[in-house]
Amino acid sequence: MQEMGSVETTKKPHAVLVPYPSQGHVTPLMRLAKLLHAKGFHITFVNTEFNHKRLIRSKGPESVKGFDDFRFETIPDGMPPSDKDATQDVPRLCDSVRKNCLVPFKELLIKLNSSSGVPPVSCVISDGVMSFSIKAAEDLGIPEVQFWTASACSFIGYLHYRELIRRGIFPFKNDNYLTDGTLDKPVDWICGMSNVKFRDLPSFLRTTDPNDIMFDFMGEEAQSCLKAPAIIFNAFDEFEKEALEAVISKFNFPNIYTIGPLKLLTRHIVPESQVNSLNSSLWKPNSKVFEWLDQRAPNSVVYVNYGSVTTMTDHHFKEFAWGLANSRQQFLWIVRPDVVQGGESAMLPEDFLEEIQDRGFLTSWCAQETVLEHSAVGVFLTHCGWNSIMETICAGVPVICWPFFADQQTNCHYSCEKWGIGMEINHDVKRDEVTELVRKMIVGEEGEKMRFNAKEWKKKAEEATEVGGLSYINFDKFINEALHYQG
Repeated sequence: MQEMGSVETTKKPHAVLVPYPSQGHVTPLMRLAKLLHAKGFHITFVNTEFNHKRLIRSKGPESVKGFDDFRFETIPDGMPPSDKDATQDVPRLCDSVRKNCLVPFKELLIKLNSSSGVPPVSCVISDGVMSFSIKAAEDLGIPEVQFWTASACSFIGYLHYRELIRRGIFPFKNDNYLTDGTLDKPVDWICGMSNVKFRDLPSFLRTTDPNDIMFDFMGEEAQSCLKAPAIIFNAFDEFEKEALEAVISKFNFPNIYTIGPLKLLTRHIVPESQVNSLNSSLWKPNSKVFEWLDQRAPNSVVYVNYGSVTTMTDHHFKEFAWGLANSRQQFLWIVRPDVVQGGESAMLPEDFLEEIQDRGFLTSWCAQETVLEHSAVGVFLTHCGWNSIMETICAGVPVICWPFFADQQTNCHYSCEKWGIGMEINHDVKRDEVTELVRKMIVGEEGEKMRFNAKEWKKKAEEATEVGGLSYINFDKFINEALHYQG
């Protein structure tokens, strides 16, 4: 490691990375940071003060110590102070970030540029929903790139939100749209998304409120990405071909770089010693899950995890639990303490726990990627967040989709209809349906077919990220063209 302020340190290109303050966004930005660090960049990783404190609580002070050339900084998110170890209110956080983060972020860039022993900032790489960074970088004459951390197909959906207003579709006039078949109507005017219905578009359009924060925030942040010099996606070309081509043709935006799956790209670029250092998980994983999985037969376990934000009603939680139990299949279920709406802790009845004691393992968090790679896992029951979809593709595991909000409905549609790797649970979950789906996916022919498709996609993802593969080449092009660094 170089000494502080050495010539080698101060000559390095300096990338400042800014994730949206939620686990599903921090994870891919941290991956990208490690990749750039391995390519010789000095890194500043910017968390919000709230998430910085959560990282320290989860992993200890060492987790944010970094190295001489990989440092952590913070900006306030503008929300009232809180020490809660849980995900923040998403609409309030989005509104606060776009109103309050520009000034402190710009001040941070100025501070970094005047710090001794730190190279001047040569580029800013911002989460696609943190567009204040485009303005900050522009004001200071620093090159800026957006990283859209969700799917390209959802990006296309958000880019058409303005069109929903123009056509008089948004906002819905009353709540009848939920039950009168409106959501099942085909949408045939979206370039880059074929055979979709309103229910398959990112879910923030489902409101009667013309001032809905999330509809406005996501639609406008997506539009803002088109003002950046370049956008990168955690995807590979073949997987999202139609959507990527539409960004280039309809929106006349050629500067896109597909460099995913980042997890697989990491194998060839980041030294093994650094792959697991600088862990960005805001939750403490339970390592005992692996002792349990080691005792199970190949493809026999249902792995259940709805991500770090999703919540559900107590009724759906219990219906789902009994559906799992009645399937008589083995399962590993990640039950976050805050998964039930209304702030109650997720409580399961005693008779349920007795029923599943020989075949179910419940815990509050785990190392998901490693779990998915375990031979015992036969299917992943997921909310369809983009990190989860990419991770399941990397592991070659099919999915049972239970989407809740945002891009999850879009990713679910593509998983079931385009990629052939999944089946969907009805959102108004009934125990018998859960039981039937789980059995189909673990012991039925459908599950066998989807496992085959998932493994085929895994091969294609590996090819794209191999040395000389398209994502690998795109990563080098991204560094040379968008970040102007010749390495």
